[in-house]
Amino acid sequence: MNISAAAKAAGLPVKTVRYYADIDLVDAPARSEAGYRTYDEASVRKLSFIRRSREFGFSIEECRELLGLYQDRDRTSAEVKRIASKKLQEIEEKQRELQSLHDELAHLVHSCRGDQRPDCPIMDYLG
Repeated sequence: MNISAAAKAAGLPVKTVRYYADIDLVDAPARSEAGYRTYDEASVRKLSFIRRSREFGFSIEECRELLGLYQDRDRTSAEVKRIASKKLQEIEEKQRELQSLHDELAHLVHSCRGDQRPDCPIMDYLG
């Protein structure tokens, strides 16, 4: 299939598919006699795997590592769990940070009268 069909099947923009091939995250596809990139079902599965991994916030390098494990039939689930557990910890830390920001901003918003006067605890805090 051509790059457009492969991108659609994997749920990715064509530009992203090209980028993943350019950085060797996925193997560069074969080319037709006319010079067009051609993708097979295995390539689309890898692209979908990367898309789902990126949705979880895995970096390109983490995706490269996960993809290597995906293709390695001798892998252990412990290796995969280690990577996923680390990402889960990062997400939980980010949640705590966002909750802290939420609480602080909510306090400031509730403290501001929002009237015609110039005094504002939000501006005082930011200043």
